Amino acid sequence: MPDVFDTLINSYISHNTGIDPFFLSEELANGLRLHIITLQHVGLLTAAGIGNKENKGIHEEIRNDRIYWLDKSNHNSFEQEFLQLADEFIACLNQSCYTGINACEFHFAVYNNNSFYKRHLDQFRNNGHRKFSLITYLNQDWTEADGGQLHIYQDNHTEKILPHSRTAVFFKSDELEHEVMVTHRQRLSVTGWLKRV
Repeated sequence: MPDVFDTLINSYISHNTGIDPFFLSEELANGLRLHIITLQHVGLLTAAGIGNKENKGIHEEIRNDRIYWLDKSNHNSFEQEFLQLADEFIACLNQSCYTGINACEFHFAVYNNNSFYKRHLDQFRNNGHRKFSLITYLNQDWTEADGGQLHIYQDNHTEKILPHSRTAVFFKSDELEHEVMVTHRQRLSVTGWLKRV
Protein backbone atom coordinates (compact mmCIF):
# COMPACT_ATOMS: atom_id res chain seq x y z
CA MET A 1 0.00 0.00 0.00
CA PRO A 2 1.58 3.36 -1.00
CA ASP A 3 2.44 5.44 2.07
CA VAL A 4 0.49 8.40 0.70
CA PHE A 5 -2.82 6.59 1.40
CA ASP A 6 -1.90 4.74 4.63
CA THR A 7 -3.33 7.35 6.98
CA LEU A 8 -6.71 7.58 5.27
CA ILE A 9 -7.23 3.83 4.82
CA ASN A 10 -5.88 2.75 8.20
CA SER A 11 -7.94 5.31 10.11
CA TYR A 12 -11.03 4.17 8.17
CA ILE A 13 -10.36 0.53 9.09
CA SER A 14 -9.87 1.48 12.75
CA HIS A 15 -12.72 3.95 13.23
CA ASN A 16 -15.14 3.68 10.25
CA THR A 17 -14.12 7.26 9.42
CA GLY A 18 -10.85 7.82 7.62
CA ILE A 19 -9.15 11.18 8.16
CA ASP A 20 -5.90 12.40 6.61
CA PRO A 21 -4.92 16.05 7.30
CA PHE A 22 -2.41 16.02 4.41
CA PHE A 23 -4.21 14.11 1.65
CA LEU A 24 -3.75 16.98 -0.83
CA SER A 25 -0.47 18.67 -1.54
CA GLU A 26 -0.38 22.34 -0.65
CA GLU A 27 0.06 23.23 -4.32
CA LEU A 28 -2.98 21.19 -5.39
CA ALA A 29 -5.16 22.55 -2.58
CA ASN A 30 -4.23 26.13 -3.50
CA GLY A 31 -4.84 25.50 -7.20
CA LEU A 32 -8.24 23.96 -6.61
CA ARG A 33 -9.20 26.83 -4.29
CA LEU A 34 -8.33 29.46 -6.89
CA HIS A 35 -10.12 27.45 -9.58
CA ILE A 36 -13.33 27.37 -7.52
CA ILE A 37 -13.15 31.11 -6.92
CA THR A 38 -12.80 31.68 -10.68
CA LEU A 39 -15.74 29.39 -11.45
CA GLN A 40 -17.86 31.24 -8.92
CA HIS A 41 -16.83 34.62 -10.32
CA VAL A 42 -17.95 33.68 -13.84
CA GLY A 43 -21.25 32.22 -12.60
CA LEU A 44 -20.69 28.52 -13.31
CA LEU A 45 -21.81 27.19 -9.91
CA THR A 46 -25.36 25.89 -9.62
CA ALA A 47 -27.70 25.25 -6.69
CA ALA A 48 -27.22 21.76 -5.26
CA GLY A 49 -30.18 19.39 -5.34
CA ILE A 50 -31.53 16.56 -3.23
CA GLY A 51 -32.24 13.09 -4.65
CA ASN A 52 -31.72 11.77 -8.17
CA LYS A 53 -33.57 11.19 -11.43
CA GLU A 54 -37.29 11.95 -11.10
CA ASN A 55 -36.90 12.53 -7.36
CA LYS A 56 -34.33 15.30 -7.72
CA GLY A 57 -35.20 18.79 -6.57
CA ILE A 58 -33.88 21.95 -4.93
CA HIS A 59 -34.73 22.06 -1.22
CA GLU A 60 -32.85 24.95 0.36
CA GLU A 61 -34.34 24.21 3.78
CA ILE A 62 -32.22 21.00 3.73
CA ARG A 63 -29.22 22.04 1.66
CA ASN A 64 -28.19 25.40 0.26
CA ASP A 65 -24.66 24.99 -1.09
CA ARG A 66 -23.66 25.50 -4.71
CA ILE A 67 -21.74 23.00 -6.83
CA TYR A 68 -19.74 22.39 -10.01
CA TRP A 69 -18.99 18.88 -11.31
CA LEU A 70 -15.38 17.92 -12.01
CA ASP A 71 -14.71 16.28 -15.35
CA LYS A 72 -11.54 15.28 -17.17
CA SER A 73 -12.99 16.89 -20.30
CA ASN A 74 -12.87 20.30 -18.57
CA HIS A 75 -9.10 20.33 -19.30
CA ASN A 76 -8.27 22.16 -16.08
CA SER A 77 -4.90 20.99 -14.79
CA PHE A 78 -5.96 21.02 -11.13
CA GLU A 79 -9.13 19.05 -11.82
CA GLN A 80 -7.06 16.58 -13.82
CA GLU A 81 -4.53 16.21 -10.99
CA PHE A 82 -7.23 15.70 -8.38
CA LEU A 83 -9.05 13.08 -10.47
CA GLN A 84 -5.76 11.27 -11.08
CA LEU A 85 -5.16 11.23 -7.30
CA ALA A 86 -8.66 9.82 -6.81
CA ASP A 87 -7.97 7.08 -9.37
CA GLU A 88 -4.75 6.16 -7.57
CA PHE A 89 -6.57 6.05 -4.25
CA ILE A 90 -9.27 3.79 -5.73
CA ALA A 91 -6.61 1.41 -7.10
CA CYS A 92 -4.96 1.26 -3.69
CA LEU A 93 -8.29 0.77 -1.91
CA ASN A 94 -9.29 -2.04 -4.26
CA GLN A 95 -5.94 -3.77 -3.79
CA SER A 96 -5.85 -3.47 0.00
CA CYS A 97 -9.54 -3.78 0.91
CA TYR A 98 -11.05 -5.64 -2.09
CA THR A 99 -13.80 -3.03 -2.51
CA GLY A 100 -14.45 -3.49 -6.25
CA ILE A 101 -14.80 0.24 -6.89
CA ASN A 102 -14.93 0.94 -10.64
CA ALA A 103 -16.23 4.52 -10.95
CA CYS A 104 -16.30 7.84 -9.16
CA GLU A 105 -17.85 11.30 -9.32
CA PHE A 106 -16.79 14.55 -7.67
CA HIS A 107 -18.00 18.12 -7.47
CA PHE A 108 -16.82 21.34 -5.92
CA ALA A 109 -19.09 22.42 -3.08
CA VAL A 110 -19.26 26.05 -1.99
CA TYR A 111 -21.04 26.93 1.23
CA ASN A 112 -21.45 30.68 1.53
CA ASN A 113 -22.10 32.44 4.83
CA ASN A 114 -25.09 30.89 6.68
CA SER A 115 -25.14 27.80 4.44
CA PHE A 116 -25.61 24.22 5.69
CA TYR A 117 -26.57 20.65 4.75
CA LYS A 118 -28.79 18.90 7.25
CA ARG A 119 -28.28 15.34 8.50
CA HIS A 120 -28.38 12.75 5.70
CA LEU A 121 -26.91 9.63 4.10
CA ASP A 122 -25.07 9.92 0.79
CA GLN A 123 -26.50 6.82 -0.86
CA PHE A 124 -29.74 7.21 -2.80
CA ARG A 125 -32.72 5.08 -1.73
CA ASN A 126 -33.31 3.95 -5.31
CA ASN A 127 -29.66 3.44 -6.33
CA GLY A 128 -26.93 1.67 -4.35
CA HIS A 129 -23.96 2.54 -6.59
CA ARG A 130 -22.35 4.97 -4.14
CA LYS A 131 -20.20 2.89 -1.77
CA PHE A 132 -17.83 5.42 -0.19
CA SER A 133 -17.85 9.18 0.35
CA LEU A 134 -14.61 11.14 -0.01
CA ILE A 135 -14.47 14.80 0.98
CA THR A 136 -11.39 17.02 0.73
CA TYR A 137 -11.23 20.53 2.14
CA LEU A 138 -9.66 23.70 0.75
CA ASN A 139 -10.14 26.27 3.55
CA GLN A 140 -7.19 28.20 4.91
CA ASP A 141 -6.96 29.22 8.59
CA TRP A 142 -10.34 27.73 9.57
CA THR A 143 -11.37 28.06 13.23
CA GLU A 144 -14.20 26.79 15.44
CA ALA A 145 -15.80 30.23 15.25
CA ASP A 146 -16.14 29.84 11.46
CA GLY A 147 -18.68 27.03 11.92
CA GLY A 148 -19.12 24.63 9.00
CA GLN A 149 -17.92 21.57 10.89
CA LEU A 150 -18.68 18.17 9.42
CA HIS A 151 -20.59 16.15 12.02
CA ILE A 152 -20.51 12.38 11.51
CA TYR A 153 -22.88 10.28 13.63
CA GLN A 154 -22.09 6.73 14.71
CA ASP A 155 -22.68 4.57 17.80
CA ASN A 156 -24.15 7.38 19.93
CA HIS A 157 -21.06 9.45 19.20
CA THR A 158 -20.67 12.57 17.08
CA GLU A 159 -17.33 13.16 15.39
CA LYS A 160 -16.77 16.84 14.67
CA ILE A 161 -14.31 17.68 11.91
CA LEU A 162 -13.11 21.16 11.01
CA PRO A 163 -12.76 21.65 7.22
CA HIS A 164 -9.05 22.49 7.19
CA SER A 165 -7.27 22.82 3.86
CA ARG A 166 -5.72 19.57 2.51
CA THR A 167 -7.74 17.34 4.88
CA ALA A 168 -9.63 14.33 3.48
CA VAL A 169 -12.50 12.45 5.16
CA PHE A 170 -13.57 8.98 3.99
CA PHE A 171 -16.50 6.77 5.05
CA LYS A 172 -19.21 4.35 3.83
CA SER A 173 -21.93 6.23 1.96
CA ASP A 174 -24.78 4.03 3.15
CA GLU A 175 -23.81 3.72 6.83
CA LEU A 176 -22.86 7.04 8.40
CA GLU A 177 -25.29 9.93 8.62
CA HIS A 178 -23.58 13.30 8.61
CA GLU A 179 -24.26 17.00 8.21
CA VAL A 180 -22.53 20.29 7.50
CA MET A 181 -23.17 22.77 10.29
CA VAL A 182 -24.03 26.40 9.53
CA THR A 183 -21.08 28.27 8.09
CA HIS A 184 -19.97 31.74 9.16
CA ARG A 185 -17.61 32.27 6.23
CA GLN A 186 -17.26 30.75 2.78
CA ARG A 187 -16.41 27.04 2.95
CA LEU A 188 -14.87 25.17 -0.01
CA SER A 189 -14.48 21.45 -0.64
CA VAL A 190 -14.25 18.73 -3.25
CA THR A 191 -16.96 16.20 -2.44
CA GLY A 192 -17.56 12.92 -4.16
CA TRP A 193 -18.32 9.24 -4.17
CA LEU A 194 -16.51 6.05 -5.05
CA LYS A 195 -18.97 3.78 -6.86
CA ARG A 196 -19.53 0.21 -7.95
CA VAL A 197 -21.67 0.19 -11.10
